[in-house]
Amino acid sequence: MKASAFTYARVASIDHALEILSVHGEQAKLLAGGQSLLPAMNLRLVSPQIVIDIGELAELRGISIDRGMLRMGALTRHVEFLNSREVAASAPLLVDAVKHIGHPAIRNRGTLGGSLVHADPAAELPACMLALEATMIIRSRNGERRIAAADFFKGIYTTALHQNELLVAVELPVASENSIHFFHEFARRHGDYALAGIAAKATVANAVLSDLRAAFFAVADRPVLAEAAAGLVNAAIVPKLISEASAALGDELDPSEDQQASSSMRRHLARVLFRQCAEALVLRGGLNGATA
Repeated sequence: MKASAFTYARVASIDHALEILSVHGEQAKLLAGGQSLLPAMNLRLVSPQIVIDIGELAELRGISIDRGMLRMGALTRHVEFLNSREVAASAPLLVDAVKHIGHPAIRNRGTLGGSLVHADPAAELPACMLALEATMIIRSRNGERRIAAADFFKGIYTTALHQNELLVAVELPVASENSIHFFHEFARRHGDYALAGIAAKATVANAVLSDLRAAFFAVADRPVLAEAAAGLVNAAIVPKLISEASAALGDELDPSEDQQASSSMRRHLARVLFRQCAEALVLRGGLNGATA
């Protein structure tokens, strides 16, 4: 299929894009990398009256560090995470996650902002933002506001972004020296949508995990933090503790069922991922625990 007829506008500034958005509202769609929008248009899942191309806006690009915060422009492409020394040092979880996104052609065109605003529950980057306690920087003609990742993702393809707003950048705290991370996902083939995945960041202090944020994706209508992770904090992580936390995780998750996987399968995969995460963190953190 082909997309239905639409008007195309290439904007020269953020203000220009916001002006058009204010006029057309929900009838407008922003085009960044196009890796999600164009397939949806061709399948006529969405049929905007106007497509606003923001791809040439230099002010939406760039990766920088300032006052202990890593700032990434919304038009930062996936491949740039793999080549950025700032990201590798300050948010290595993102480097591991991006390697799982699609294939090289998609990583070369796809953008950070496009992925986050699309809010696919099986996407890697939204879960990373949740684990890393990122803040979304959003602009409209009325000014700028900031939304925590935990409040940004509202459901399947749904965010807190209003029709007249534009995601301009993302900020997150620079990883500390005693920070460790884990990322993995299960998919039928590399590059396919995940059946279940986890993005986790932890802090090591006094030979235990003093903090652990484990965000799961593809197991709910949005990325979710595992409450069961609290069972591994400030404790010697031995096999019995991991088993208990894994069982608690299975109780708290209620995955949806589709053609790719049943609810029980996704729950099982999530528990496996949680165990792998715990065991990897013990090893990476040099903790006083024993894994099976």
